[in-house]
Amino acid sequence: MAPRILLARHGQTEWSLSGRHTGRTDVPLLEEGRRGAKLLGERLHRAPLDGLPAAEVRTSPLVRARETCDLAGFGDRAATWDALMEWDYGAYEGMTPAEIQAVRPGWLIWRDGVPEGESTADVTARADEVVAWAREADRDVLVFAHGHILRSIGARWLGLPLDFGARVRLNPTSLSVLGWAYGEPAVEQWNDIGHLAA
Repeated sequence: MAPRILLARHGQTEWSLSGRHTGRTDVPLLEEGRRGAKLLGERLHRAPLDGLPAAEVRTSPLVRARETCDLAGFGDRAATWDALMEWDYGAYEGMTPAEIQAVRPGWLIWRDGVPEGESTADVTARADEVVAWAREADRDVLVFAHGHILRSIGARWLGLPLDFGARVRLNPTSLSVLGWAYGEPAVEQWNDIGHLAA
């Protein structure tokens, strides 16, 4: 079982800044996102983490996650993994929550999924795959990915239903750490963006 799984959300993009659902569209980082990725890397490379020399690193293949991984200094160690891709938003790709609510009042992705995209069961299966991989490792693991899939991984790490992800926010270029307490899965830190104040 892995001592910890460290979750790094990609840096700011034009779509994340405007609140547009960015699933499989390959949107690049803004300059702010590149700066945040470098600051995240500095944090991960200084004490107490010291670059996580023994950690296994994986990244979503989407450019915003890969670029964040590269700028943080882990690109040469990272394997890309489709399981870390963002939720496929299907017909709602590129729309803001307000735009979706206008055509589908009361909609909640964590409960309803998306038309022509992934269901909650699909995303749960992918999150469970990541959790199983992390727990089978004998060392820390570090993943670079996206807001909804990382929130999903957090929920499933804790053994909770996917819709728990609706209750936890995750900012661009944040760092979260999932580990153990009293032999049970636990959150060590969540949505930490202290490095962005540097």
